[in-house]
Amino acid sequence: MRLRFQADADLNQKIVIGLRRREPMIDFQDAHAGGVIGISDPEVLHRSATIDRILISHDQGTMPTHFGRFIDDRSSPGLIIVPQYLDIGTAIDDLLLIWATTEAAEWRDKIGYLPL
Repeated sequence: MRLRFQADADLNQKIVIGLRRREPMIDFQDAHAGGVIGISDPEVLHRSATIDRILISHDQGTMPTHFGRFIDDRSSPGLIIVPQYLDIGTAIDDLLLIWATTEAAEWRDKIGYLPL
């Protein structure tokens, strides 16, 4: 099954827009559409799991810890951390490569870190 992404509220919107332009077939929901603005990390993880989307976040400080706790009790489609210092073009290239070459099952309950 193809990957479906959910942007965290902290994710640079230019990454979402750029990825959609590069690959119109990608299913990448922005934070507003996903309803994740202004809610806690555990709630964001729960919402992403409920709609079966891999969460893409800049939050490398607290999100991995929350993710670890989350998967103690339930399953997650996955989490990908994009460091804020990473060039937007590189983030887009790496996410596109992940989308094109992996299946959703490969990300279940896993954290990935960019750059690849």
